Amino acid sequence: MQKFDFLVIESDQARASSVLSALHFLGYRPQHAASCDGVDESTHAWRAVYVGSIDDMAEAERQFALLGGAAAHVPVLLASDSPWLERFSAPASSFAARIATLAFPLRYEKMAEAMRNLYARLLGGQSGALRFVGNSTPMVRVNALIRQVAPFDSSVLVLGESGTGKEMVARAIHEQSPRRDKPFVAINCGAIPAELLESELFGHEKGSFTGAISARKGRFEMAEGGTLFLDEIGDMSLPMQVKLLRVLQERAYERIGGTRTQRCDVRIIAATHRNLEQSIANGQFREDLFYRLSVFPLELPALRERLEDLPTLIDEFNLRLARRGLGVVRFSAGAMQALRAHAWPGNVRELSNLVERMAILFPHGEVRSSELPEKYRCRQAADEARGAALLALMEDEPQSNDGGVHPADEALRLLPEDGLDLKDHLADIEVRLIRQALDAAGGVVAHAARLLHMQRTTLVEKLRKYGLQNSLAA
Repeated sequence: MQKFDFLVIESDQARASSVLSALHFLGYRPQHAASCDGVDESTHAWRAVYVGSIDDMAEAERQFALLGGAAAHVPVLLASDSPWLERFSAPASSFAARIATLAFPLRYEKMAEAMRNLYARLLGGQSGALRFVGNSTPMVRVNALIRQVAPFDSSVLVLGESGTGKEMVARAIHEQSPRRDKPFVAINCGAIPAELLESELFGHEKGSFTGAISARKGRFEMAEGGTLFLDEIGDMSLPMQVKLLRVLQERAYERIGGTRTQRCDVRIIAATHRNLEQSIANGQFREDLFYRLSVFPLELPALRERLEDLPTLIDEFNLRLARRGLGVVRFSAGAMQALRAHAWPGNVRELSNLVERMAILFPHGEVRSSELPEKYRCRQAADEARGAALLALMEDEPQSNDGGVHPADEALRLLPEDGLDLKDHLADIEVRLIRQALDAAGGVVAHAARLLHMQRTTLVEKLRKYGLQNSLAA
């Protein structure tokens, strides 16, 4: 179930409708505070708040209180003429660092830019280049665990599917620990042949084996005083597991071909996508090593388990692309619905690759569901067909002349068990048809209105509603 994530406090009904439409178009799930009597964890996960004109201060305070604990950290969009502008922007205000103003008449491009700038400002306050973001319940829990374990030297075992960001968790723990000024060294235990892994970890002396033409430091030595991240520890061979266990127990090791015992002071963070308890049962992983590593296990959720983070993650990836000189990209409401329906086997890494691909194809543009790669739009295409059938029924189209089942009736039977957001689908269909009409009419609104069988003034109002004023030509 999708949760409301954007609270809209606005007394002017026309403005409220405009703000809600723009936020829907940007992929958020906004709720007008005037229609919200209460908030529940199962239905709400606030990511931001908009505050506009206010007629009743006491009622506005009640509405703002709906944010609960989220009020302490969410970004705040303020209408430039809001009576609360001075209150929020005062230097002593706790909101001053996370507000952006919005002028009317509203353009959704300006709103999108304001939200991107807000997130960039907030993320820029985090340490280093870390961007481990997400406001969903699973991610709030993960970030809380990171903050709890970071100050201590306890070994951490990060579990989760490939692409969920296990190395980023390790880096986040390191950056928030007393070892932050020392090295963070990572090694993928599954990508290095077993016969070379010992040298990679512990180093070797000159002449210790064929090809050892000079002495070399191992990763333990490189990470001295800092953190050693052992990625894909579940792929390590059993003989190597024995040697690693000895180092973890004694905090000492020797280079290959060396005789001098070296002490080590490193924090160990390991990660794997495998079920290590099952590997232990299969005789593929040592139980004593497992308990040595998993002092503090931390499991990362798959992307499909925190779909409400999609807009936040897309904003983050856009920020990274902008820093690389690429154009940022937006996703329409229909495209966002299609992304929410995808299974995401590649998790956050797959989403990052998709955003970059779309940014290259549609720099500074908006991606509609029909423009997504096929594997992301298969279900959405069916949903749009159902939406079109619903439109046809609402327009009272006649049944088929042959007495058979009307195509619209047949499409309605395909409504998925979990339902669909009809408002989002119909809005996306309407925007797509308006754009097609404008393209066919060369951007002339009067001609496009005739193609759509509507009054020119009606079409102009829809263009304003969807933030498509740039398409106006006449």
